[in-house]
Amino acid sequence: MFRQTLFALTLALPACPAAADEISDTLGSALEAYEAGDIQYALEELDFARAKLLELKTDALGAFLPEPPEGWTRTVNTEANAAMAMMGGGVAAEADYQTGTGDSYRLQILADNPMVAGMAAMVSNAGAMGLKTERVNRQRFAIQDQQVMGLIANRIFVQVDGPDTATALTLLEAMDFDSMADFGQ
Repeated sequence: MFRQTLFALTLALPACPAAADEISDTLGSALEAYEAGDIQYALEELDFARAKLLELKTDALGAFLPEPPEGWTRTVNTEANAAMAMMGGGVAAEADYQTGTGDSYRLQILADNPMVAGMAAMVSNAGAMGLKTERVNRQRFAIQDQQVMGLIANRIFVQVDGPDTATALTLLEAMDFDSMADFGQ
């Protein structure tokens, strides 16, 4: 089973050649350590390969963060994914957007995390909970206070926090939710 899993992971990697080499090498090293009976080193190599694969997935999710509108700036939080392991796994991407007038908006994307299921109930039942809803690019978003929250493909949570809902919705309109729905598939 262990060998089949390593083999399957190795076959799935060619999409990103530079990283795939490092990941493939690490998986091969894990297999060699396993065959030599060094289980601890095999586990360490698997953990390293898993971390590298999560980096690839995080980078792919971060590609869905929209470019800043003209006159705005965007700062991508490269540490957004660090806390995901403590929250049950998955990946995250986050960016802060600063308007030309000084307003600030934070856009967060969480994918494949158990917390997303809890948020799904709130977004799906937003109207019943008395929350306002809006459609953006055929996706439903719930609005509560200064947060706009949506669920893409029942597994990707998107949230924008900021002082003006209309501006937050404009930021969401720049996102490709159809491609996002296929993320990681």
